[in-house]
Amino acid sequence: MEPEYSFAFQEPAVFTPNSNPVIDHDSDDEDLEEILNRNVNSHEFGVLANPLLNLSRRRLRALGRGFVGKRGLPEDKKELFADAAVLAQNNNAYTQPDDYLQLNDEARNILKREVTHKWDQPKKLYSLIAVCASAAAVQGWNQTAANGANIFYKYAFNLQNNSGIFGLVNGAPYLCCTFSCLLLTGPMNRYLGRRWTIFATCLLSSVACLSQAFTSNWQQMFALRIILGLGIGPKSATVPIFAAESSPAPIRGAMVMMWQTFTAFGIFLGLMTGVVFFNVGNSGDPNICATTSGSDNLLSLNCSLGWKLMVGAPMLLPLLVCVHVFFIPESPRWYIGRGEYLKAFDALCQLRNSELQAARDLFYIHCLLHAEREIQKKRNRLVEMVRRPRNRRALQASIIVMFMQQFCGVNTLIHYSTIILYEAVSNNKTKDIQSYRKALLGSMGLGLINFLFALPAVRLIDTRGRRILLLTTFPLMALFMLLMALGFLIPIDTHANARTGVIMLGIYLFAIAYSPGEGPVPFTYSAECYPLYVRDVGMSIATAVTWGFNFLVTMTLPAMQSKLKQTGALGFYAAWNVVGFFLILLFVPETKNRSLEELDRIFSISTRKFASNSIDVAMYHVKRKIFRLDIQRPAELHIPGDDDEKPIVQFTGHGSNTSGSPVPTPRPASVDSEHSWPGVQPVKSTGTQQ
Repeated sequence: MEPEYSFAFQEPAVFTPNSNPVIDHDSDDEDLEEILNRNVNSHEFGVLANPLLNLSRRRLRALGRGFVGKRGLPEDKKELFADAAVLAQNNNAYTQPDDYLQLNDEARNILKREVTHKWDQPKKLYSLIAVCASAAAVQGWNQTAANGANIFYKYAFNLQNNSGIFGLVNGAPYLCCTFSCLLLTGPMNRYLGRRWTIFATCLLSSVACLSQAFTSNWQQMFALRIILGLGIGPKSATVPIFAAESSPAPIRGAMVMMWQTFTAFGIFLGLMTGVVFFNVGNSGDPNICATTSGSDNLLSLNCSLGWKLMVGAPMLLPLLVCVHVFFIPESPRWYIGRGEYLKAFDALCQLRNSELQAARDLFYIHCLLHAEREIQKKRNRLVEMVRRPRNRRALQASIIVMFMQQFCGVNTLIHYSTIILYEAVSNNKTKDIQSYRKALLGSMGLGLINFLFALPAVRLIDTRGRRILLLTTFPLMALFMLLMALGFLIPIDTHANARTGVIMLGIYLFAIAYSPGEGPVPFTYSAECYPLYVRDVGMSIATAVTWGFNFLVTMTLPAMQSKLKQTGALGFYAAWNVVGFFLILLFVPETKNRSLEELDRIFSISTRKFASNSIDVAMYHVKRKIFRLDIQRPAELHIPGDDDEKPIVQFTGHGSNTSGSPVPTPRPASVDSEHSWPGVQPVKSTGTQQ
């Protein structure tokens, strides 16, 4: 009899394991964990791309029924989980029905529809997406709330001649983020779960922002910004994980991009509030609130209300997130990790269009988590990050893109654009507080451009590729940062308009180049370059790297501006963009449209060989396109397993590419096997090195 329930489809990813015979001789009494343990021992790291390798449909159905009884799920769901187990192994199994999987026409049509209508999702999932997007906006707003305010509290706290302390106060949240990401994210997620970690960090952010509005000295501001970092760090590591764990595979990649896009939107909100609150009170009146009028006057309500509203305004959005959290389900993966399978199934039913889809994902996540735990018992994952060449090269590439996200100089603008633009439009000999308005308006324009040009990256990152976006934008960022630096050499007394125009043009063009390149690529790249069994370790390291260097840039810029002036400070980061171009060229391979097994092969190539080939290709383009020489293109770098003589297996296990990035259409199989199950055609193995 055909099942009567309906379900929706989760987009398959591609996996390429070694070809092994289908297991169909096990005892019916053998449980799922024993079979998974055997698969782990046989396939080690490859099993994480599909932990149900080489199991027949008959065996899968038996395991699905047994899973119900063993995990305390309703007995009437046994046939549901039997079908779900078959689909968990191969999501395209419905296209080849047999005695072990028969679906009605309505069910098959729903499966096809989810391929073509991937955004047709339950309202509860969209509610969860709204929470994650709002949390990302909170993140960006927290970063730029001080951009417009710091030019005021620098004088109110008497820090105009103490650039070291001024930089330390501004960079305090990111110093805290560096350590809170590593030390607090794991325990908070383990004991509180994803939802309540987001709740706690947003509440902490709200309290810290409100408290900053009542500070009267730099020590208080420093302490509160450290507390703000406790809210920023764990949230930045938790929200993308929560979105990825809760989303179906077809939209999981978009969820990674959503974090970057709405962080950019939050950055715009922070810069916009600087303009909105500038004239509140008398802060814009140079006769009452001149920067030389002393700390007592500048801390008075008339003169400080505007900038205190700037730093306090971000308290509102995190409170809305705290309320919204009560109306979304917890991460199913977190429930499974605690052994609460019934709650996990209920959460998945809210986040999927049908019970079968929820059952399939529950069964698959359980298998994947069990395989991860078995591998972790045998190996220290931190040691594995540096011991295995494949992992070491991925870590190297990830650290490079994260490091360059900060040392490209973007946060000199995100955190200090108001000060930079003030010096662009103001004659330092006569401090004109009204020049701040122009600087704040210019900063708001920067935030708007940063957000608008982040939107095309959602498509470009998968159509053009991560590597090509970086190689294209780094030279442009170097050029535009240099343009800013040279603009400050234009005399303000005689060519004020030209000076302002050149500097603002450099800032806006830099933002246009940054937004589709170093803006979204680092987190996306880091989320997909590691093998699954060390991915969370790699992401923790990468996130700590970006926050650590964010702090370094933010803390040191005021001192650099004081010693090197704006031209020297901005020129320093222009040079780093040139360095970044060569780091990407030599050490960062492309990961676009690659399955997990293909990434294993890419990162198995030695660094020396990859760098040598990259130089050859770069020199070919220089000679061909610049010097117009008619020369032969160098041979493409050979990736083990990509030759036609040794085709690889293309399995379509539904969870193989957890980063959510699009994967290539399976290559047609060329060798038949009597052991193949419907929907999967094994061909010759390449013996790929793990």
